Amino acid sequence: MKRFFLTLAVAGLSLGTHATTRVAQDNLTQQSSSINEADSVAMHDRIGSIEVVAMRAGDSSPVAHTNLSRKEVERNSYGTDIPTLLSLSPSLIATNETGIGIGGTSIRLRGTDATRINVTLNGVPLNNPDSHSTYWYDTPDLISAVEDVQIQRGAGLLTNGTGAFGGAINMTTAAPATSFGGSASFSYGSYNTNKQAIHIGSGLMGGHWTVDARLTHIGSDGYIERGATDLKSYMFQGGYYGGNTSVKLLSFGGKAKTYLTYTGVTKEEMSLYGRRYHTEGQYETSHGPYLLADGTHVDYYDDQTDNYLQINNQLIVNHRFNNHWQMSATGFYTYGYGYYKQYKADRTLLEYINLGVTDSSLEADMIRHKIMKNHTFGANASVHYTADRVAVAFGGSWSHYSCPHWGEIEWVDGMERSEVAGRWYDNDVRKQDANLFAKASWLPVKGLTLSADLQYRIVSYRAWGVNDNFDWNRMQMQPIAIDKLYHFLNPHLGVNYAFARHHNIFASFAIANKEPTRADFTDRYMFSQDDGEPLPERLFDYELGYRFDAERVAIGLNLYYMQYRNQLIPTGMVNDSSDALNVNVPDSYRCGVELMAEWDITKWLTVNGDLTLSRNKIRGYVDLLADSPTYGKNLGTMTIAYSPECIASLGFDFHIKGFEALLRTRYVSKQYFTNNQVEALSLDGYCVTNLDLGYTLPLAESRSMRLGLCIYNLFNAKYCSNGYGYSYMWDGVRYDEAYYFPQAPLHALANISINF
Repeated sequence: MKRFFLTLAVAGLSLGTHATTRVAQDNLTQQSSSINEADSVAMHDRIGSIEVVAMRAGDSSPVAHTNLSRKEVERNSYGTDIPTLLSLSPSLIATNETGIGIGGTSIRLRGTDATRINVTLNGVPLNNPDSHSTYWYDTPDLISAVEDVQIQRGAGLLTNGTGAFGGAINMTTAAPATSFGGSASFSYGSYNTNKQAIHIGSGLMGGHWTVDARLTHIGSDGYIERGATDLKSYMFQGGYYGGNTSVKLLSFGGKAKTYLTYTGVTKEEMSLYGRRYHTEGQYETSHGPYLLADGTHVDYYDDQTDNYLQINNQLIVNHRFNNHWQMSATGFYTYGYGYYKQYKADRTLLEYINLGVTDSSLEADMIRHKIMKNHTFGANASVHYTADRVAVAFGGSWSHYSCPHWGEIEWVDGMERSEVAGRWYDNDVRKQDANLFAKASWLPVKGLTLSADLQYRIVSYRAWGVNDNFDWNRMQMQPIAIDKLYHFLNPHLGVNYAFARHHNIFASFAIANKEPTRADFTDRYMFSQDDGEPLPERLFDYELGYRFDAERVAIGLNLYYMQYRNQLIPTGMVNDSSDALNVNVPDSYRCGVELMAEWDITKWLTVNGDLTLSRNKIRGYVDLLADSPTYGKNLGTMTIAYSPECIASLGFDFHIKGFEALLRTRYVSKQYFTNNQVEALSLDGYCVTNLDLGYTLPLAESRSMRLGLCIYNLFNAKYCSNGYGYSYMWDGVRYDEAYYFPQAPLHALANISINF
C-alpha cells in the first residue's frame, strides 16, 4: 500500500494538480487564446498575476458560481468570520453559536452542511481530513488576507480535498504590492467586540523579492453569556518573482480560545432565563453566587473553553515555459494542537476507565480535557497547455494526515489527584488522500465551448484505539477499528454557448463521490440498532443555466437536480461535542431554481438580489433511529433536515464619491431538525437586515483612510440561525427536545482603516 501511494504521489507531481496559475484564472475555455508579449509585460508588472489559485470557473464555464471581489471582501473584514462574507452568495446560509458572527461559525450551501463543502486556499484544502469541516476560527482573520473568493454550487469543478456535495469555495490570498506600504485597522462595537490589525509589505526589492506580514487580534464577549472569543493570528509571505518564474512561501495561522457555547438553549430556558442563557460550564451549588429564575443557585467554571493552535505553511512554485505551456506546484504542511476544557456535573464514573470504578451507581462532578494533535502534509502540481481553440490541464495531488486523540481528567470531586491520572480514551488516525485528473476544453465554433473533466481519487482511512464513548450495551469503552480504502471516479461534462452578444447558456452533468467522516463511523452506535458501517455517498448532478450580462443589467438563472445515492443526512441528534450524527438514506434528491439579478439604476445606485426555491426530499424514508417513536416505519417522502425551501436576499448599494451605503435583507424559510417533519423540532423562518456605511478619505500619495459602521439586525429581529433536536420514547411517553442558537438583536461594529 505504501508503495502504491508513493507511486501515485510521484505520478501526480509529474502530471500536475487542480491548482493553476492566475494567468489561467478564468477557466480552460478563456485560456484557449495565446498569451502575447503584451500580456507577459503586464503580468511582470503585477507580481501577483502568477500566484497559485484553485481551479476557477470563468464566464464560459458550465458551472453555477459566484465571485466575490476584493472590495466585497474588505467590506466584511471588520472582525466577523468568513461565513458572514460567504452569506452574500445565493443558496448559502451562515450560522453562528455566539450570536454575532465570531467564534463558532459555519455554513450550509443548497442545504448541504460544511462537511460536504470543499474549501481551498491557493488550491490547498482547508477542510479537516478527519471531520471534513472547516473551522474558521482556527485561521483567525484569514478574511483580511484573501484577495477574492469563488463559490461554486453543486459538484463544481474538481478540486483537492474532500468531495464537493453542496459546492466548493475557492479562495486566493492577496498578492504582495509592488511598492512599500501597509495598513492598520481598528474595530470596536457591541458586546465588546474588537479587532486590531496591522499589515506591512516591503514592495518589490531588487526587482524580484517581496516580504509581506500581518498581525491581528480579534476579541468579543459574545451575545451569548460567557460566549467570549479571543483570536490571535499572523500571516507572513515572502516571494521571488522573475520574468517567467515565481516562488512564494506563505505561513499563516494563529491561536484561538473560545468559550464553549455549542449546546444551544431550549425555548423553555429562553422564556425563563432570557435569550442569552446557556448551560455550558454551569453547575448547581448551595453557595452559588448566581440565582436562576427558578430559585436554583449555580456557579460557572470559568475555563470551559476550546483552545486551538494551527499553523499553515505553503511553498508555491510557478513557471511559464512559453506562450502555451505553464506549470505550478505547491508543497504544504499544517500543524494543529488543541483541547477542550469541560466541567461535567454528575458524571457516571464507570464511563472513565482510568478511575478504576466498577460501581455503575457512583457519580461525581469533574473537569476533563479532550485533546488532539494533528499533522497534514502533501503536495499539489499541475501542467497546463493552451492553444487557439484547445486547452488542456492535467495533474494530481497527495496528502497525509495523522491525528492522535486522547482524554485526561484534571479533577474529580471526592478523589485525589493521583487517583485520576492516566487517559480515559486514546485513539489514532491515519489518512492518505491522492488523486489524478485531466481537463480539456474545446471551441469547435465561435461561442460554443465543450468541456470535460475526469478525476480519479483514492482514499485510505485508518483509525484504531479506544473512543471517548462508553458503550452501555457492551459495558466497555467503544473500540475503534477502521481500515477503509476507497476508489472514486468523478467525471464532469459540460457545454456552454454564448450568443447574441449578451446571452449565455450552459448545461452540465457530473458524478461526485465522498467517503464518510470520522463521526459517521464512531457515533453510529448512538442511534443504530445494527453494527453496520456508513456507506460512501454518490451524487449525480444535473445543471442548466442562463446568463444575461449587459452594461447596466445582469441576470442569472440556474436550474439544478441533485440525485443522491446513500446520502448521509443529519438525524437532528449530536454527539458529545455537538457534531451532527448522520445516517445513510438510499434515495434522495435536491432540486431547485436559483435567480440572480443586478441593475445599475444610476451611477450612484445599484440594486441586486437573489432567490432560491428548492425541494429537498427523501424517497421512501424508513426511520432507523433506534429510540425514535417511529422506528422501523416507512414515512414516505419526507423533507431533508436543515433544508429551507426558500432563501432570498435584496440589496441596495448607494455610492457617490467616497461615501457608500449598503442595505441588505436576507430571508431564510423554515427548517426541520430531523427528517420526520416534526413541528416541535423545527427552526422558524427569519428575515434579517444589515446596514453598512462607509466613507473613504483619499490622502496624499495614494494613501487613504476609511471610516466604516456596520449595523447588524437593523430591525431588531428575534431569531435563531441554527439548532438541533430529536425525539425519543421513555416509559411509553414521547419527548421532543429542541435546542437553538439565538442571534443578537440590533448591534453595531465601527471600524477605521488606514492604508499607507
